[in-house]
Amino acid sequence: MLKRETLNLLRYPRRWLGWGLLPLVLFALPALAREGVEVGKNSAFSKLVPAEEVESSARQQYSQLLAQARAKNALAPREHPQLQRLRAIARQIIPQALAWNPRARDWQWEVNLIASSQINAFCMPGGKIAFYTGILDKLQLSDDEVAMVMGHEVAHALREHARERMGKSAVTHGAARIGGVLAAGIFGIDPRLTDSLARGGANLLTLEFSREDESEADLVGMELAARAGYDPRAGVTLWQKMSAANKGGPPQWLSTHPSGKTRIADIEKNLPRVLPLYKK
Repeated sequence: MLKRETLNLLRYPRRWLGWGLLPLVLFALPALAREGVEVGKNSAFSKLVPAEEVESSARQQYSQLLAQARAKNALAPREHPQLQRLRAIARQIIPQALAWNPRARDWQWEVNLIASSQINAFCMPGGKIAFYTGILDKLQLSDDEVAMVMGHEVAHALREHARERMGKSAVTHGAARIGGVLAAGIFGIDPRLTDSLARGGANLLTLEFSREDESEADLVGMELAARAGYDPRAGVTLWQKMSAANKGGPPQWLSTHPSGKTRIADIEKNLPRVLPLYKK
């Protein structure tokens, strides 16, 4: 609750201006907290690799994937009901994504569906989204659950996790190659190394993210879905289905992915932050 002096300031600002107290009182007003999840800034490692090069490589690899799927008659046509469903959900999520990464405003977003038994989906740098029919058919996902998956994958692109992993790889391999010779960049990495990684030295379809990246994508994706009008509580049922489909998988400490139980706990912990966004 605001103190009486603050309320008087808001009602009669001129009375306080003469005393020179207005700046002090305004400074004392509580800062407005950000609505939604808190995940911090993007990793500094991502700045080692040019974003333009990563996105260019992603476009090439995505086009190759679609060409291969088309050749196998596995690429869903525009009129496919599931593809239309995915694109409708994407139209709600993408506008919410722009605030997370200024580059996203210029991305040429795409959404495609590929016939495959894989329980998988992804969003490559530059907004290149693909779902496999396996994740929709085997898990029988609701629209809310699809939005959670899509939000998660879009979050990886917005938070530039692929670019971060490539930057870390450049540090590891670059240090071995250039030894103690100082070169460009804060980590002393030859820019030719990062350029070559970005231009195709990394397979963006198979690049593995860390547990921290996955947890971050869960939270950002949950917020994106909530802001787009999808129930973030679907994250719980989604990962219950995922866990059931992956019985016998490796324990958490042997995997780069958090366990289903951990993901559910993190989602439930952050629901109070995003449910108000959904209810709006």
